[in-house]
Amino acid sequence: MTLLPQEFIARKRDNLPLARDEIAAFIAGLTSGAVTHAQAAAFAMAVYFNDMTIDERVALTLAMRDSGTVLDWSDLDGPVADKHSTGGVGDNVSLMLAPILAACGVYVPMISGRGLGHTGGTLDKFDSIPGYKTNPDNALFRKVVKSAGCAVIGQTDDLAPADRTLYAIRDVTATVENISLITASILSKKLAAGLDALVLDVKTGSGAFMPTPEKSRALAESLVAVANGAGLKTSALITDMNEPLASAAGNALEMRNAVDFLTGTHRDPRLLDVTLALCAAVLASVGIADGARKAEMALNSGAALGCFALMVTELGGPADFVERMDAYLAKAPVVRDILALRAGVVAAIDTKALGMAVVALGGGRTRPTDTIDHAVGFDTIAGLGTSVTPQSPLCTVHARDEDAATAAEARIRAAFTIGETAPDNPLISFSLGPT
Repeated sequence: MTLLPQEFIARKRDNLPLARDEIAAFIAGLTSGAVTHAQAAAFAMAVYFNDMTIDERVALTLAMRDSGTVLDWSDLDGPVADKHSTGGVGDNVSLMLAPILAACGVYVPMISGRGLGHTGGTLDKFDSIPGYKTNPDNALFRKVVKSAGCAVIGQTDDLAPADRTLYAIRDVTATVENISLITASILSKKLAAGLDALVLDVKTGSGAFMPTPEKSRALAESLVAVANGAGLKTSALITDMNEPLASAAGNALEMRNAVDFLTGTHRDPRLLDVTLALCAAVLASVGIADGARKAEMALNSGAALGCFALMVTELGGPADFVERMDAYLAKAPVVRDILALRAGVVAAIDTKALGMAVVALGGGRTRPTDTIDHAVGFDTIAGLGTSVTPQSPLCTVHARDEDAATAAEARIRAAFTIGETAPDNPLISFSLGPT
């Protein structure tokens, strides 16, 4: 017997178990319109207070995956994999990871998102490249994945549409911060991408959505258990976000940082370590041993750079983007060093506040319809433990005008704490392999 939507909601309200077919029917109703937005909101609130079992999370994830198209990559001659980050500041790993994996023989159809709150969005970074199509049609997407080995694009309308609807409802009903719903939202899109393997970069610290190690570990364990339960070989790392991962934050600035990383002009050490560790986890999941060394070889040989350049060109970007990126990436009119006020070491960074400072400059959104200023942000960001004097820059601000630069300077000073010592936060604090 099929439950009516109100009966289904009542079962979760009363903390009774939900069967897989009941969950599938409810999500199918949400997609078709038979379940109203008010009923979906009531369900989300019931889950928020009573949570879901792992079996229920798997069922919800699969139901949202099956609400739209599931991609099929069986025509490719190698494994298909991807990575997802829970979000941070200066986290441009995807820009390098996709072409590194492609150079190692792994196809990467990376379906990414835009900035959310204080965190930067991979698509916004690629939008800083003139002509680059973040929403190509399916034929072009498949062509680029096959030829370049990777393609970074946005979610299409027919991939997990139930997730898009439910997330919009959660966003306005104070039900976003629930691990069961977060898990299903993240994984339904990845499962719809038709992957063989997935690695998750779960952030922890002052710039993470899950700021404590306990909450980060709970999310990582849920994601890995549900993904593997749904048939997707998945591993996870918990990585530090108590400071920006790259020394740049802002769309064009992070793209410039990524190209410098791929060419070898400059590689932030923490960014390099996290990128290679995530690559190694993916390669291990698809049966490629000694992954960290092979990923490093792909990077140092220029093979990864070649995959990146081909992807950019085939998705509409300039053919000489890598060689002449400064001619294409937007530059802010005002560039100003923000100097430390006293001598000492960088003892703490409010990384979320730093991300919000990028938003305040125009580099992020306060509403979904806001236009991004790709040129603004910060670079040469001093990391934890950096020794500074009153002549040392904490970072360099790139702003649209002097008033915006002055406002950003105040935010930066508030975000940095100068002291005598800095914490030694582990860069990778926990890892979970496929089950």
